[in-house]
Amino acid sequence: MKAIQISGLRQMQIVSVPEQELHADEVLLRLEYVGFCGSDLSTYLGKNPMVKMPVIPGHEIGAVIEKVGANVPEGLKPGMTVTCNPYTNCGKCASCRNSRVNACQHNETLGVQRNGAMREYIVLPWEKVIPAGLLTPRTCALIEPMSVGFHAVSRAQVTDIDVVLVIGCGMVGMGAVVRSAQRGATVVAADIDDEKLELAKQMGASYTINTKTEDVHARLLEMTSGFGPDVVIEAVGSTQTYQMAVDEVAFTGRVICIGYAKTEVSFQTKFFVQKELDIRGSRNAQPSDFRAVIHYLERGTCPVDRLISKEVSPEEAPEAMQQWADNPGKTFRILVRFQ
Repeated sequence: MKAIQISGLRQMQIVSVPEQELHADEVLLRLEYVGFCGSDLSTYLGKNPMVKMPVIPGHEIGAVIEKVGANVPEGLKPGMTVTCNPYTNCGKCASCRNSRVNACQHNETLGVQRNGAMREYIVLPWEKVIPAGLLTPRTCALIEPMSVGFHAVSRAQVTDIDVVLVIGCGMVGMGAVVRSAQRGATVVAADIDDEKLELAKQMGASYTINTKTEDVHARLLEMTSGFGPDVVIEAVGSTQTYQMAVDEVAFTGRVICIGYAKTEVSFQTKFFVQKELDIRGSRNAQPSDFRAVIHYLERGTCPVDRLISKEVSPEEAPEAMQQWADNPGKTFRILVRFQ
């Protein structure tokens, strides 16, 4: 069976792997489209501390059920279009005990701590397979990254009286923009790329700020009558954006952290106390977030084609990853087409 493997720094190749055995509680999926995630790019660049190398990347899945095991519920049938929850949960740690399985202490995400979905077929527990209704497998490959943004909005407890600043308009940030707008909030999208900011407006942002060319602080005060945003969602993972989130959020505001900063970040911790901030992490997504994204995509209002930067075959994937590494700011999603 054909698969894509990252074996080292900027090393990606096509490999042959054995077919997986199907057990009674499992589903065999035929992969149609799999998206490259930012974590895959970090792995490729040697900057992902959580990855176990070598690894088959991929956890943004659009697939069709090929076969089901004997104990799989009748709701999952061959021929159905599905996506997948790519996270594991142990059922025993503090997070699982508190029903926040997305933050399981011992989570192993497909394509990071265990081999992922960049292959022709994969076997998964039936509980991780999510029916996607009438969505195409191509669209399904966008569900997981958007669900991470949706989950961040849930963590922020966004309401219709909030001004929400989303820093970073990649796929995860776009998910946060969409979900915040759905909840009636006034959304401000911030990024260094005008094309992404234009798309963020199409997806629900009321205002945009180019953080490279504009005075972020002045613009935010102007937009919020001097108060600052009630919620800041950090979806980049850099020293500058983490500091911006704490500096710009309103007094008694909420800061939601999604991105992993690659270096240590220094803060004016007095703002934590003076502003009485709620600073919350947001990790992965809950099953309800996946369902919410599917519901959103089923409406047909999402500009799916604009979110997909490139479609490639497995053989073209190494070159596409190299191009993404050389120019990361211009890419939303690269999809690998397996069938």
